[in-house]
Amino acid sequence: MIRYGDSDEHLAWLPKAELLIEALPYLHRFGGARVVVKIGGELAGDAEALTNFAQDVSLLRAVGIHLVICHGGGPQISEATKQRGIEPQFIDGMRVTDADTLEVTQMVLLGKIRQRIVAEIAKVGGRAIGLSGVDASMITVKPINEKLGFVGAVEHIATDPLERLLAGGYLPVVSSLGTDGKGGCYNVNADAVAGEMAAALGAEKLVFLTNVPGIYEDFSRKETLISEIDGTTLRSMRERGIFSGGMIPKVDAVLHALAMKSMDVHVLDGRQPHALLLEMFTRRGIGTMIFP
Repeated sequence: MIRYGDSDEHLAWLPKAELLIEALPYLHRFGGARVVVKIGGELAGDAEALTNFAQDVSLLRAVGIHLVICHGGGPQISEATKQRGIEPQFIDGMRVTDADTLEVTQMVLLGKIRQRIVAEIAKVGGRAIGLSGVDASMITVKPINEKLGFVGAVEHIATDPLERLLAGGYLPVVSSLGTDGKGGCYNVNADAVAGEMAAALGAEKLVFLTNVPGIYEDFSRKETLISEIDGTTLRSMRERGIFSGGMIPKVDAVLHALAMKSMDVHVLDGRQPHALLLEMFTRRGIGTMIFP
C-alpha cells in the first residue's frame, strides 16, 4: 500500500510539537508529584467541561503525576432540595444542613456527581475509584455550630486509603462528606476538604477548578484579575472583606492549606478547555496562582 501526502503537511503540527517541548521541563519537575484538584458541582454538571477535565487528569496520571480529586455539588444539591420544598440557606458561603438537606446531599454527591465523574474518567481510559470521607472514617469532623446543623469542620484526614489507591495507579474521587467517629455523617465544604487533604498528603499543588477566571481584587471589574499573589496579601484582602459568598470558604481553604504546608495553590476557570494542563505545563499559565 502506498500513501501520498502533502510534503508540507507536517508543518501544521509544528505549533503542537512546540507545546510539547514547552511542557517537557514541567513533566520532569512534576513527575511523581502529588496534586489535589477540587472540582465544583457547576463544572461536574457541564458535559463539555467534565470531558475536558477527565482527559486532563487521565493524561496527568499517565505521565506519572499522582492526583486526588475532591468534588462538591452545590448547584445540584440546591436544585434537589428545592424539589423537596426546602429553600437553600447559606451562612458565609456554607450551606445550612438539617437532616432532610443532609439526606439530599448524600444522594446527590454519592449517587449522582461522584458516579458521573468516575464514569467520565473511565470513558477516556483513566482508572478512577469513588469514595467519601465516611469510608474507612477517612475524614473525621466536628460540628461547626448549631446554626449550620450537620456541617462539619475537618479534624483529621486518614490518608492510608488514598495512599493505597495512589500506589495502585488509581485516581481517587472523594465526595465531601465526613464522620464524627460515632456513626454520624456530616456535610463538609469541598474546598475545605481539598485544602486539608493537600496538606495531609504533602501535595506540591492544590488546584481549585471553578466557574470564574480566578481571584479578583474587585470582582465587579474584570481588569483586576490577579495572576499571582502571595498568601500574606491574600489574607489581608480576606480581612478587609474583599470576598463574599462561596469565595469565602475557598479563600479560607487556600490560606489554611498554605499555613499547614508550603505549596502552590491555583484558582482556575474549569470552563476553559484543558485549563489544568495549561496551568501546569505552560510558562504563562492561566487563572490565579497563590504562593506561600
